[in-house]
Amino acid sequence: MSYEFFIGGRYLRAKQKQSFISLITLLSIAGVTLGVMALIVVIAVMAGFESDLKSRILGVESHIVVMRYGDPFADYRRVLDYLKKSDDIQAATPFIYTQVMIRSSSGISGAVLRGIDPESAPKVIKNMDGDSLRKTATEPQTDAVSTVPGIILGKELSKNLGVVKGDAVYLVSFTGTITPMGHLPSMRRFQVAGLFESGMYEYDGSLAYIHLQDAQKILRMSDSVTGIEVRIKNIYHAKKIAEQIIRDLGFPYWTKDWMQMNRNLFSALKLEKTVMFVILALIILVAAFNIASTLIMMVMEKTRDIAILKAMGATDKSIRRIFVFKGMVIGVVGTILGVCFGFILCILLENYKFIELPGDVYYITTLPVRLDALDVFLISLAAIVICFLSTLYPARQAAKLDPVEAIRYG
Repeated sequence: MSYEFFIGGRYLRAKQKQSFISLITLLSIAGVTLGVMALIVVIAVMAGFESDLKSRILGVESHIVVMRYGDPFADYRRVLDYLKKSDDIQAATPFIYTQVMIRSSSGISGAVLRGIDPESAPKVIKNMDGDSLRKTATEPQTDAVSTVPGIILGKELSKNLGVVKGDAVYLVSFTGTITPMGHLPSMRRFQVAGLFESGMYEYDGSLAYIHLQDAQKILRMSDSVTGIEVRIKNIYHAKKIAEQIIRDLGFPYWTKDWMQMNRNLFSALKLEKTVMFVILALIILVAAFNIASTLIMMVMEKTRDIAILKAMGATDKSIRRIFVFKGMVIGVVGTILGVCFGFILCILLENYKFIELPGDVYYITTLPVRLDALDVFLISLAAIVICFLSTLYPARQAAKLDPVEAIRYG
């Protein structure tokens, strides 16, 4: 051990003449600990929120949507054959998308209707129950009068309508017929074949699924669809694969990947994460000022010791190293404690979900936590760098002391 570290360690362990300096040292460690802990917990929660939100969205939405300008998308089977030949694509399914009204005996609500293929849709829509989807097509619900097609409702939508599995609802589409009395919306009876829950209020409160053929009949679309949903193996290659699809298919087809469809949401989350990092880093900055204050007062207290060390041959660099060492020990100890406490708090939040969020306000109902090693490293590095910068001025002032003047007046 070099003598600079030895003396710095003695200064840390020795009892100060003024207990106020020791109190500020403890407060500095506590400040760094609190700042690092708060940063880790908040960043972990925001990373968990983003990850959970991404998984829930991609459980209901596809990775890429292929659509067509202008004319009805009638040649979708040819496009499906092309998509299935790609090694990067896991599955593809046609869909119909429109807005309708759903009426029950106890209520009425607007909904987003999606006509789907029960055979291929479960391979793309991971949060859906494939058996319920197949049942919608292969085993239509029946009553005493006629065959009634099935419909799958979001859990929150079913609550709004006051229906459960087996109840009847009426689907009203404004793509109706022109009669001598004017435009009449088309209406058809469905029976609730199942309920789904994605965990996101926005989807659970608005989505309804029916068979693709039933949607084509209601909307009078013949054998056309709105588009094709595609699920790929690597979600982060979505943009490249979407561009390749357009190059191969050409105009009038166009694509949109999941990052484009949710760009505003994920951009806002990323911005919030950055802003929270900057704001909470101010806690560490305040603790760094305490470290600087502690070292300045210690330099004033150890003026005579510094003069003696210089008289014995200590260089300015060695004096600076002594005080930088002490400040860095405070910063490192505070950072380690902050990481430990932050890690413990994240485990508690993850295992005991004692914080619940209102589903009609937030996208999710529980507080998710995802502790990323890179985030912990960056937070720790930022804390140590801030603490290191706070030691430079006091160490420089200590190194500038004139030993003759210090011994004379010390």
